[in-house]
Amino acid sequence: QVQLVESGGGLVQPGGSLRLSCVASGFTFRNDNIGWFRQAPGKEREGVSTIKYSTGTTYYEDSVKVRFTISRDNAKNTVYLQMNSLKPEDPAVYYCASGRAEGVLLDWWYDYWGQGTQVTVSS
Repeated sequence: QVQLVESGGGLVQPGGSLRLSCVASGFTFRNDNIGWFRQAPGKEREGVSTIKYSTGTTYYEDSVKVRFTISRDNAKNTVYLQMNSLKPEDPAVYYCASGRAEGVLLDWWYDYWGQGTQVTVSS
């Protein structure tokens, strides 16, 4: 059974950091494109960052480009999203997903999704 599991969300103060993890079970990340998306209440889901797993090539949405870093650990079959300098506009449920197209941050290009992890930014 193909499954993606996110973890690492939580409550952090503005300016703080969190690292999200996305672990795959039932399959191995190889040529997949692994994306991080987020959805805040009342808003559409938006793409944040994606990585071509085989090459490590990364892509970012403009608003997070300097603050967030996506990376992978081949041995652990895991993709991370390091989030620094978190802002009040960053809180959302963050999802990871596995997709077909490199560099695409549109959710309909992704086939498998995790359940999400909540990120809250508050003082």
